[in-house]
Amino acid sequence: MRGIDLAIKRGSTTVIIGASGCGKTVLLRHLIVLLRPERGEVFFGGGRIDNLRESQLIAVRRRCGYLFQAGALFDSLSVAENVAFPLLEHTDYSSDEIAQLVRDKLELVGMTGFEERLPAELSGGQQRRVALARAIALAPEALLYDEPTTGLDPIRADIINELIIKLQRHRDITSVVVTHDMASAYKIGDRIVMLKDGGIVADGSPEEIRNSGQEDVQEFIQGQSHHRGR
Repeated sequence: MRGIDLAIKRGSTTVIIGASGCGKTVLLRHLIVLLRPERGEVFFGGGRIDNLRESQLIAVRRRCGYLFQAGALFDSLSVAENVAFPLLEHTDYSSDEIAQLVRDKLELVGMTGFEERLPAELSGGQQRRVALARAIALAPEALLYDEPTTGLDPIRADIINELIIKLQRHRDITSVVVTHDMASAYKIGDRIVMLKDGGIVADGSPEEIRNSGQEDVQEFIQGQSHHRGR
């Protein structure tokens, strides 16, 4: 990261794009202080958080959901147990209350009936939906997505896109999505921010990014290299 100054609007979906290695995932991890900045500050909900102790960060992180690349489900736990995990770790709910919340979250992502399956018995898209159900188990205010559609075919990727839109519109969840999938970025984003060499080189609406006159932006969104023809 090099001099990034970025404010995320509550209730919006901000998409972070850029080439591999440009700092997208690093930025995402700084937002909830999985990484601490060497310089600069991170704020959430009006308060500074990068200077908090790990024990103090627990309360902050409970307000955020994080969808890891490829889902990162626990292989040895069933679908229901994966979704229940944060509820068991961070709440005092009864077993009946947790079971109901698990059913509700799985219904929301279209995975009712898969409770007893293991992750290995699911397709990539199904695993991603279960991981999303786990990410929203604690009813977060914000959701961070790290490459949510990577490795999925266009139909299954669009299912994830629709879920992101549904959560943002109907539950007023603030979303930050790291992706290199431009079809997804245009569909879900209220705002698209492009990183290059650790800094922001473009910031605007999907339409503004699509029509940008910047050469490096057009090269990325069109998947073209300035070395082509050499």
